[in-house]
Amino acid sequence: MVTKLKNLKNKSIITFQPGFQEQFLSSCADIAIGGGAAGAGKTYAELLEPLRNKDNSDFGAVFFRRTIPQIKNIGGLWDESSNIYPYFNAKPNSNELSWTFPSGAKLKFFHLEHEKNIYDHQGAQYPLIIFDELTHFTKRQFFYLLSRNRSTCGVKPYVRATTNPDPDSWVADFIEWWIEQDDKSRNFGFPIPERAGKIRYFIQDKETYIWGDTKSEVIDKCGYLFENEALKNTNKEDLVKSATFIPGNIYQNRKLLEKDPTYLSNLLSQDEAERARLLEGNWKIRTDGLSLFNHNSINDLFTNYPSSTKGRFITCDPARFGRDFTVIFVWEGYRVIKIVVITKSDANDVVSAIEKERANFKISKSNIIIDQDGVGGGVVRLGDYMGFSGDANAKMDPDTGIKENYSNLKTQCYYRLSDIVNRAEIAIEANNETVVIDGSYGIKIKVNGKLTDVKELIKSDLRAIKRKDPDKDGKRKINSKEEQKIILNGRSPDFGDTMMMRIYFDLVNYDDYAIRRRN
Repeated sequence: MVTKLKNLKNKSIITFQPGFQEQFLSSCADIAIGGGAAGAGKTYAELLEPLRNKDNSDFGAVFFRRTIPQIKNIGGLWDESSNIYPYFNAKPNSNELSWTFPSGAKLKFFHLEHEKNIYDHQGAQYPLIIFDELTHFTKRQFFYLLSRNRSTCGVKPYVRATTNPDPDSWVADFIEWWIEQDDKSRNFGFPIPERAGKIRYFIQDKETYIWGDTKSEVIDKCGYLFENEALKNTNKEDLVKSATFIPGNIYQNRKLLEKDPTYLSNLLSQDEAERARLLEGNWKIRTDGLSLFNHNSINDLFTNYPSSTKGRFITCDPARFGRDFTVIFVWEGYRVIKIVVITKSDANDVVSAIEKERANFKISKSNIIIDQDGVGGGVVRLGDYMGFSGDANAKMDPDTGIKENYSNLKTQCYYRLSDIVNRAEIAIEANNETVVIDGSYGIKIKVNGKLTDVKELIKSDLRAIKRKDPDKDGKRKINSKEEQKIILNGRSPDFGDTMMMRIYFDLVNYDDYAIRRRN
C-alpha cells in the first residue's frame, strides 16, 4: 500500500492525490499502465513510484522516454524530478541524467530513440522499469526491456507505464479488455469503470497474448508452451505476468486545475475527436488514422532541442493575395530561428524580405530554396534562387544511393520530415522576438477574421497532411493540396510546405548548386 512521504528538508508532505494517482501507486500488478487522458497527473505519479524503495541500497529504477529532448523538455521527467527528489537528499547527475539517494539507491533516465537502442541494456538488471508515454515505444522495445526487469535487491521486479490514448498503437490492443469494444455502445472506446485497476494475467506466445482471470487459467490455455524441454523444470506460474490498466483524467488532478485552469480550457477547445481522446480518454476515436505526424510530436516542436544546428538555410512558400500567406523560415540546422509572414506581396516584396534575412544571418544563395510552383517561379527568377518543384521525381536516398519509392519529391520530403518531427529532432522558435508579420514583431495573425497564433497554424498544417493508398506501382502518396485545403477551411498549408522544403537539403548536396550557379 502506498504511503505519504515526509519531506526531509521542511517536514512537509510529498504525496499523491486521491483517484488516479492513488490507485496507480497502490497497484500490485507486475505491469500497470496508467492514464489514458491528458492532465491526469501521470508524470508526477511515475516519479513518486520509486520513492517507496529509496532506502534500499541495492534498488535501482530506470525511466524511459523515446528521445533525450523529451526527457529534458520543460515540465518533462527531468524537470519534474528536480521538484521532488532533492527533498529526500538525492543527488543529481545531469550528465548521466540520474539521481542517487543517501542509501545508494539510484534512478536513471534513458532514451530508446531507435529500436537498436534496446541492446544498450543487454545484461542490465532493473527492478523497476517505467515507460513515459508508452504508445511512443514499439512493442518490441517494451517486451525486450521486460527481459531486463530482474532483481536481487529484495524488490519483486515490476513495470509501470503511462500514456495518452492512441487507437492505432499496440498498447490499444494490449489493454482492450479494459476498454469498451462494442461499437454500438455509447461508451465505445472509453474505459469500462468496473474493470479499472482490475488485475488480469497473461503469457505472450510470439505475437499472441493468452489472457486469463487467474494464473491457472492462463496455464491451462497454453499447456503446449510448457512441452518445451528448456521449460521442464520451470515453475509455470513464474512465466505468467499480471497486468492492469488504470484510467485517469484531468478532473482527478485538482492541483493542476487550481494551479493552471487554462489547461482544461485548452483541452475543451480541441475538435470533437481530440477532445474525446485527450480529455475523456477514448481509445477508439481517431481523426482518420492517416496523419503522418504524431499529435504529441507536433506539440513538442516548440520545446524540442534540435538534433543538428549545422548550416543555415532559408525556405519560402510565396503567395500573392487571398487566404494564403508568403511564409519564410530561417533555419539553423533543424532549428527554425526566425519566421517571416507577409499577408500580401508580389515577387519584389518576397525577394526583399528574403534578402534582408539572408544578410542578417549571412546565408549563401545556394542555401535558399523557394517553392517555384505557381507564383514562386517569379521569385526564383528575380532572386536567382534554387526552385523547389513538388511534382518532380523523388530523389535517391543519400545514405544508400537507392531511389526512394514516393510518388513525387513533395511526398518524399513530407514523409522524411514526419520521421524527424516524430523523433523530436526539429525545434521551432516561435515567439514575439522571432516572428515577423507584415513587418512587425508578433505571433498572432488574422485568419478568417480571427486572430490566430502562428504556432497553431503550424500545428494545423502538419495535421492536414495525410497518407493516401499507394499507387499501382506501390509508390507512397499523400493527400492532394485541395484535400488539405478542405481540412484547413480553404487555407493552403503554407507553414507546413515551408517546413517540408528544408528536407530537400538533406537529399541533395546543396554545394553542387553553388557550382552550377558559378558555371
